[in-house]
Amino acid sequence: MNKKMIGYIIGKILILEAGLMVLPLIISFLYNESTKYKIAYGSVILLLLATGFLLSMKLPRDERIQGREGYIIVSLSWILMSMFGALPFVITKEIPSFVDAFFEIVSGFTTTGSSIITDLGKISHSNLFWRSFTHFVGGMGVLVLALAIFPSSATSVHVMKAEVPGPTFGKLVSKLSTTARMLYKIYIVMTIAVIILLMLGGVNLFESSLLAFGTAGTGGFGVRNGSILPYNNPYVEIVLGIGMLVFGVNFNIYYFILIGKVKDVFKNEELKYYLLIVFGAIALIVFNIYQTYGSIWNCIRDVFFSVSSVITTTGYSTADFGKWPLFSQVILLILMFFGGCAGSTAGGLKISRVVLMLKIYFAEIVQMISPNRVVTVKYDDKAVNVKMQKSIAVYFLVYALVFGGILLMISYSVDDFMTAFSAVAATFNNIGPGLGKVGPTFSFAELNNFSKVILSFGMLAGRLEIFPMLILFSPTAWKLK
Repeated sequence: MNKKMIGYIIGKILILEAGLMVLPLIISFLYNESTKYKIAYGSVILLLLATGFLLSMKLPRDERIQGREGYIIVSLSWILMSMFGALPFVITKEIPSFVDAFFEIVSGFTTTGSSIITDLGKISHSNLFWRSFTHFVGGMGVLVLALAIFPSSATSVHVMKAEVPGPTFGKLVSKLSTTARMLYKIYIVMTIAVIILLMLGGVNLFESSLLAFGTAGTGGFGVRNGSILPYNNPYVEIVLGIGMLVFGVNFNIYYFILIGKVKDVFKNEELKYYLLIVFGAIALIVFNIYQTYGSIWNCIRDVFFSVSSVITTTGYSTADFGKWPLFSQVILLILMFFGGCAGSTAGGLKISRVVLMLKIYFAEIVQMISPNRVVTVKYDDKAVNVKMQKSIAVYFLVYALVFGGILLMISYSVDDFMTAFSAVAATFNNIGPGLGKVGPTFSFAELNNFSKVILSFGMLAGRLEIFPMLILFSPTAWKLK
């Protein structure tokens, strides 16, 4: 275990967070906020710089890290960034409880969107900005951003593998830091495009930026009470609805488009299934609820937005789908688990992993019926090797066990099954609102501190694909040399 290198990289990450916090500090000056907000962000920036420089003052002689160190670096970085990121809310007393503030910022960085804030009108511009900006930072990945800024080593691949969501990881180009920069350039340009489109719809720059951060990171923190509903603007809903779907696509697709490999885009199996599931879910829900609407257009509008928000795990809402028929709620609950595409900013199991698992199951059934038949599992017209099949099966098993464990702990203090189940589903899959008492028109504020801590762990585990968090708490991983 190369603990010195772990400390060195984490130190760099904390310095990066100090730089990111300069933006909400600037916002506090622009909106002439009271001194306490400037002190809050200024003091935390100094604390981050002091801690970061202390940890990264000297580059260790041995710079090598393996997969285990990569997992620990990623999980520790996300936890520490969330702990420091929560401090401005506590210092300004807008969220006096550290547990509540930690839950809120973990929800931000993991792009979950679950919130304990009951009245956004009482939150300052600087804290609103920081809260939504964490979506933007966490969407593509904290460590991916660090690799894009800081010089990377050959061992950086272990860090990126541990953070980038999906069953596989591949470099777009030979140099990893170049891959990270390319991904962030695409990400930033797309985010700016959403900001401009929202401003064309009459939304001011501040709110457009925050809504775009939530869309780009598929996080969903709102700026006003009631999420997107208060805008009552079909244009804004269409921009955000399409935006969420776009950011739920694997970013490699956009790179292929940029370099002219459009044929590869149309051959992408995950993209086909993603769009098929989206439009299939919309059709089924519209058929189920259209009679309760006075206008079919308003029905399609609400359903399109809700499906886009749920499958991309964003969490924005324009309708209280908790009041929809059970059939429609179950479809949305299934979409919560599916999530978006691998390599996107969306959470959930990922479409590619679900499709591959189904193919593996069907292949196993065929093998049982015809034992002598050679069955090859293919994805994107390529054979999936046994190692990959095993890793996907193991992931589903671990996912189910961790989900069940979190649900068991939450059920100790939540007596409503729908609330408990959907709270775990919404946080573990990084969605935001659930159903029941944690639905779109409610918050997580009424849960006790124990539940909030457990769900915070669930958000981090879900965003980091479970294993980095499990390895962090494994004594064996720390003992091995």
